Parts: sequence; structure tokens; C-alpha cells
Amino acid sequence: MILGITGPLCAGTDTLAEILKKQHGFTFFSYSDILREEAKKRNVELTRKNLQDLGDELRKAEGRGVLSKRIIEKIELAPSADYAVGNIRNPGEVEELRKKFGKNFILIKIDTQQKIRFQRLSQRGREKDPQTFEEFLKVEERDLGINQDSYGQQHTAVFSLAYKTIINDSTIEELARKVSFLIQNINN
Repeated sequence: MILGITGPLCAGTDTLAEILKKQHGFTFFSYSDILREEAKKRNVELTRKNLQDLGDELRKAEGRGVLSKRIIEKIELAPSADYAVGNIRNPGEVEELRKKFGKNFILIKIDTQQKIRFQRLSQRGREKDPQTFEEFLKVEERDLGINQDSYGQQHTAVFSLAYKTIINDSTIEELARKVSFLIQNINN
């Protein structure tokens, strides 16, 4: 099984990936890691904006599924029963995974309210994160695909392709319970 993970900023995509790895034995690959590797090759500073710009540039030059093609190469080199890939930001990435894996690929969205996500962002205290709710909303506009080209950030379009949405508005333990329930239902 290959689970794709998508969700808005600070909804819990990384936490979901950790639960899949630690509690369910999934091998995890990150689109952000693919972009970080490329940024290091090009000597580009590792900021959110720079990574987004780099992803946009790669999708424009090599097609909207380019990052999934790179993930698929990594999957093929790392034999495992189950994989998770995240954070998917463009429908071309979903299309590429579905083309390769068919029904074995399942896209999951994780989400919660904006105010909760902003609170989580504020608590994590990363230096380059938005400092105000207004800045957070501006960053989210780009993520969602507002005024973006088709090769850009397109979270809203990706969200519409999800098989299931998990609401992450409680504890990590509750999220883990929801993930276990989801995996059990997918496998049955």
C-alpha cells in the first residue's frame, strides 16, 4: 500500500507520517526532502518560499508529476510492504502516483481549523514562520493555489482528490487511533 499525505500548513502531516512509520512500519518519503536535496545541489537557502519556488520551477520544466517520479525512484530502491509519501501539493503528483500504483495508492488529507493550525505554528517557534495570523493567511493563499499557475502550489485541487480526510483537532494519541482505524478499514 502507498498512502499519500496532504494537508494544509500545521494540520499534522509530519505527525501523521511519524505515526505511520513508528506504529505501522511504513517507509516514508517526503516531497520536501526531494526539494531540499535539489536546493543543496543548487546551493539555494532552505526556506519555505525557496523550496516552493524550486518545486514550481521543476514542475514547470519537467511536468507536474516530476516530484512523484523522483519519489517513485526512491520507492523502487527501498523494498517495503507499505509506503507513505507526503506532503503532496499538486494534482500532477497524485496523477503520477495513481498511474504507477493504481488502486494501491490512496491519498489521505489531514486537516483542522485555521486557528488551531496557526496556534501550532506559533508554538513550534521556527524563525522564518509567519508571526501574525495575517501573514499565516498570506502563506496559506499560495499553498491553496490562489493566483498560482497549474504547475504551482495547488493544495485545494489535491484536497479534492483525497480518499479520506482525518480531522486532527485533539491529541496525538487520538490521531494515532484514527490512523489505525483508517488503515484497518483500508485493508478490509
